[in-house]
Amino acid sequence: MPPLEKLLARAERCRIQSGRPLVSLTYAQSLDGSLAARRGNSLRLSGTESSRMTHKLRAAHDAILVGINTVLTDDPSLTTRHVPGDDPQPVVLDSRLQIPLDAKLFSNPLKAWVFTSASSDTDKRTAIEMAGGLVYELPSNEDGRPDLEMLLDRLGDLEVDSLMVEGGARVITSFLKHALADLLFVTIAPRLVGGLHAVESLLSSAGETNLQVADFPQIFDMDSEKVGDDLVIWGWLHPEPA
Repeated sequence: MPPLEKLLARAERCRIQSGRPLVSLTYAQSLDGSLAARRGNSLRLSGTESSRMTHKLRAAHDAILVGINTVLTDDPSLTTRHVPGDDPQPVVLDSRLQIPLDAKLFSNPLKAWVFTSASSDTDKRTAIEMAGGLVYELPSNEDGRPDLEMLLDRLGDLEVDSLMVEGGARVITSFLKHALADLLFVTIAPRLVGGLHAVESLLSSAGETNLQVADFPQIFDMDSEKVGDDLVIWGWLHPEPA
């Protein structure tokens, strides 16, 4: 089982030192690296045992984040219903406020935090708050999406020590590309899908050449465990400070 006690201890130190929560990326993929058969179509890859382990990870984090595409495709509740433990605070990245007002997240006992851009619709903000959510505005990055560094600063202000990011592919890739993730948990299912890659291109531009393996994220202190039919791999995305 992943070192949850170490995760929690390091999470507290992370926010004290940086003002930001420790960030864990967590997702399930096929053996060939696919998150789904195609974009917009949900595909459950995790087995029962590894899904239960994922819920234990949720219970170990203060908050859990997904992008709007995950909400539209899967309509998740983001609770710890399969294991004992507290539900994490649900967080959604939604630059254009596309979240449906009947989303399961609005039935969560914790009010979903929806982070959006300055240009999003004011009337939809009001409707989301009437449905049970809380809307926070963030500056946009060069892609027009909420700035992730500002998001983490805001979550730190809200006293979130640890954040679990469950996807989808664009959100996972953005955290990796901007070196904003600390810990990685990957569940590998023994299937071949040939579909949507769990991690999209990490290149900042198509014209980059002479790239070396050191230019891409590395996993440190990697460990693994077979959970049911799946293989779960975890490790840190930067060396632990001395």
